[in-house]
Amino acid sequence: MRNGTMRSLIIAGIMTALMAISAGADEKPVQLKQAPGLDKVEGNCGGCHSLDYVPMNSPFLSPAGWDAEVTKMINAFGAPIDQADAKIIADYLKSNYGM
Repeated sequence: MRNGTMRSLIIAGIMTALMAISAGADEKPVQLKQAPGLDKVEGNCGGCHSLDYVPMNSPFLSPAGWDAEVTKMINAFGAPIDQADAKIIADYLKSNYGM
């Protein structure tokens, strides 16, 4: 009886995992605006988190807010972004997603 219960739990776990994978497969990746700096945003920001955060936060962030956000990612979260790339990223975000 114990083996049958264990087998049922394993099968249920596998089925749950497969359903979760197929649900996520329908999700489309966000397409950010094509503009200078996009490659830096995708390469640096997208390496740590979903790029969905860019358009999701854009209604709330002024140019100064985007500067602060990039600085926070580097100083508080340890994003390995050099200063030249940080400026390009901030300029891209301010130009394309600033309020």
